[in-house]
Amino acid sequence: MTSPLGTAFPAIRDRDYLLDRSGVIFKVIGDVHPGSHWLGYVKYYPDARGDRSLFGRTYRQNTVVSKAFGILADRPECYVYSPAIGCVITGVPREDVVTHYSCRRALAALHQSPQLLDGSPVSKDLAAIVTWIVDAGAADVIGVTGSFLVGACNARSDIDLVCCRSRGYETAQALFAERSLIKPYEGDAQTRLYIRRAKYMTGSSFDALMRQAARKLQG
Repeated sequence: MTSPLGTAFPAIRDRDYLLDRSGVIFKVIGDVHPGSHWLGYVKYYPDARGDRSLFGRTYRQNTVVSKAFGILADRPECYVYSPAIGCVITGVPREDVVTHYSCRRALAALHQSPQLLDGSPVSKDLAAIVTWIVDAGAADVIGVTGSFLVGACNARSDIDLVCCRSRGYETAQALFAERSLIKPYEGDAQTRLYIRRAKYMTGSSFDALMRQAARKLQG
């Protein structure tokens, strides 16, 4: 589908991941992209200081969008102006993409082949959540993103889901109201959430972070 702001390709969706020729994994931002790039920021990149293992190499995780500019400082081809966003942003040139990781295909694959998970407590939680989503008939509007999407999970990994369209959001609301699967952030758990996120939000207060967290479905 064409747009005056760029080109939207339904095969690659917001929060999917893309692996480029340099071994860098980008997290896709949005569904409208310029014709030359897929917009996104660096999520995982080869670095000896990292704590993830991918393709037989050590990778480091990045959780701050703006840091992608520094990580890609020697790759000016990854800087691109986006008319849709109205500024320069990072992205991967389309010709450099070698692998597309689809959130929705990942959810289907984990449902069909649960042995792909490592049996850790968090992976068991994910398997239960995936089963609930499939049983709810929502596998086409909810997907698995984050470290489980590319097999970069470790003992500190959490579960990241993405939903699309009204039906996806309504199903996600029902999922997060299911107390047999989701425990809300309250009391000490809420404090731990702040401690975990605070290092990425320099200068933010507890109340500001909680207001941001309230915009999301999480637990």
